[in-house]
Amino acid sequence: MKYKVIGNANFIMGSCHITHDCKIGNNNILANNTLLAGHVEVEDYVHTAGVTVVHQFCHLGSFSFLGGGSLVSQYVPKYMMAAGERAELRGLNLVGLTRCGFSVAEIRSMRAAYRKIFMCVDANAVSLEERLAEVEQHEELVHVPAMRAMLQSIRNSFAENRRGICKFRHWNAS
Repeated sequence: MKYKVIGNANFIMGSCHITHDCKIGNNNILANNTLLAGHVEVEDYVHTAGVTVVHQFCHLGSFSFLGGGSLVSQYVPKYMMAAGERAELRGLNLVGLTRCGFSVAEIRSMRAAYRKIFMCVDANAVSLEERLAEVEQHEELVHVPAMRAMLQSIRNSFAENRRGICKFRHWNAS
């Protein structure tokens, strides 16, 4: 039996398509022509821009934002923006976090963690796993619950039966 679960206070605009076995949380905005394939999970406060396509078995973390015309084929962690023909992480959803009442200190901590994990100067120096572990050991950052939730969301993208995390750009000095 195929079913879908759609939470409360969602705004689902015209021509959206939510297929079988999807789970949609609360307070999401799915703009026109957002297409969710089977078994997609959308947490809470997720926003999609128009003409966004999400591949089956993908997971969209709370407070994430998907840019218009994006094709999402992997996990988008909490609090992040993803965009592109093959969606890549583009940073934190700073506007969404601010609008939802996250404090300046919380956003600053998440931003620092994001930079350490995804914007390292020399991407070949250490693995993503090592960068995550380094941030988890950072005394100032580890005490911020939102930052811990972000780290757990990133780790969850590598869990069994997941499609992995969206690609991200390696930034370097050149």
